[in-house]
Amino acid sequence: MVGVPGVGKTSLVRRFVHSVFSDRYHTTLGVKVDTKSVEVDGAPVTLVLWDIAGLDRLDTLSTTYLRGASGYLLVADGTEPATLETALQLKAEIDETLGDLPFVVLLNKADLEEAWALGDADRELRAEGWPTAVTSAKTGAGVEEAFSLLAGAMHPGA
Repeated sequence: MVGVPGVGKTSLVRRFVHSVFSDRYHTTLGVKVDTKSVEVDGAPVTLVLWDIAGLDRLDTLSTTYLRGASGYLLVADGTEPATLETALQLKAEIDETLGDLPFVVLLNKADLEEAWALGDADRELRAEGWPTAVTSAKTGAGVEEAFSLLAGAMHPGA
């Protein structure tokens, strides 16, 4: 899980792993690790999810956490366009540092329809060939599908 602070990385993991949501914001310090098993093409795959503290740029610690990753979720807040810009910069840094890894862009907070500020960013990113999902950690919309999309990209034909 990669993105700036406050985009919902921890909430997405909690929704996916534990099926819960809390409105209370808790800053992640360092990294929190969870696991969950999913099926990819009928085969079991265990995802080890590293919820890395929010960041604007890769640093030594975040690079250490990402090294050895099979893929990642790049999270942006759909109500804050700057978070998508920063996420795209983070992706470029990850590509440069770690190479081409499977990833999925998550445009989170879809439940905040009146405040949504990304327009059709999901369609535009998909048109460029980027796997993208619109999610809401609060309602759970799109969350299972987003993690499954990443699992499938990391383990094609598992």
